[in-house]
Amino acid sequence: MSAPAITATNRELPRRLGLFDSTNIVVGTMIGSAIFLVPNIVAQNVQSVSATFLVWIVAGAMSLFGALVYAELGAMMPRTGGPYVYLREAWGPVWGFLCGWTFFLAARSGATATAAVGFAIYAGYFVPMSPARSRALAAGLVVALTAVNYCGVRFGAAVQNIFTVLKFLGLLVLIGFTASGSHAGALQSTVAGSGFSLTQWSAALAACLWAYNGWIAISMVGGEIRNPERNLTRAIILGTCLVTAVYSLANWGYLRTLTFAEIAASDRVAAAAASRSMGGMGAGFVALVILLSTLATANGNTLTGSRVYFAQARDGLWFRRFGDAHPTFATPHVSLVGQGIWTVILTVSGSYAQLMSYALITFWIFYGMTAAGLILLRQRNPDAHRPYRMFGYPVTAILFLFVAAGIVISACITSPGPSVAGIVIVASGVPAYYFWRLRSNAA
Repeated sequence: MSAPAITATNRELPRRLGLFDSTNIVVGTMIGSAIFLVPNIVAQNVQSVSATFLVWIVAGAMSLFGALVYAELGAMMPRTGGPYVYLREAWGPVWGFLCGWTFFLAARSGATATAAVGFAIYAGYFVPMSPARSRALAAGLVVALTAVNYCGVRFGAAVQNIFTVLKFLGLLVLIGFTASGSHAGALQSTVAGSGFSLTQWSAALAACLWAYNGWIAISMVGGEIRNPERNLTRAIILGTCLVTAVYSLANWGYLRTLTFAEIAASDRVAAAAASRSMGGMGAGFVALVILLSTLATANGNTLTGSRVYFAQARDGLWFRRFGDAHPTFATPHVSLVGQGIWTVILTVSGSYAQLMSYALITFWIFYGMTAAGLILLRQRNPDAHRPYRMFGYPVTAILFLFVAAGIVISACITSPGPSVAGIVIVASGVPAYYFWRLRSNAA
């Protein structure tokens, strides 16, 4: 008797990603354009070298704690969909659905659109473009990356590997130039009138945490990683530590080159530092590195985000066709196309910027829920197979949970409008969940 045919609707996604691929997804998605811009916000809120380095290191440590939450859950449940799966298993299907709903409408699609628009803006440094052509280039990038990832996870991973390595090398070159000599900054220790303010420290920490955002991405392709019990965990830890080291070195270079006043006054810190240390070619070099950075970030988001909606559809909680796997390429091709269409709409309409301001709070709602879910699963299923156990548990998990809660509360106080809008986006998924559940039961 012949074996049953493998169809597009029942085929699983094969495990084709190794440790190098997985680490590059982490690094490439985390390092976007923030490290070139955020030091300006930090300098406006802290007034000493030691405080600057401390806030970046604390943000890196908190990000690592969050990454370790996902490392334990990913090793325990190495399935396609990542955060959707973890929230579903810990809190029930409605919370998994709300995560995917928010990711599709705003958080992940908006982040991809933001990266694509950033790419087009910095491409304009080399080829001046009208606003309409710039939007067309951003939309074209989304279409191109969707096509690349449509044709196989290995193609998507290859693009990720190439551009992540290039931007990593570009950052090292920038660090080398800015840190090689003593310029105007000379690592001055304090600024006149410096002092400690909890409000300012919180603002600086929140900005740094946003710069680190992205370590969640690799969990979404947990079902496609070879030996995920080891490689997923190692990729998350290695990638987050690499980014923390690079961010610290980049700030060291900026502070060797520029004064605090210059950093605080410049909305393009990296370009200013590069121009002083590299001469006339500095601004162009930084624009090129940012091009590479935003391209890798957009590709990482395209590759990983589509897996969340694929997993949802397999559970009957999204459009059924989104759960199809391509019979030749073994990719979630319908999910990729649907995600790409919505991202292009956000890109050309410009609504991505407003949606991203709304979505910032939603990331931390789901991060906090996932950390709390890890604690719950430890209590509920103490004997479950856990190839990796979070370092420092429960202290590290609780610390990260408090950070997530603090950011959500702080956002509600300082930016009530966007925060309420973000919460409304999440809440709007509740009736949608029951619609899809009824539709699934009726099928």
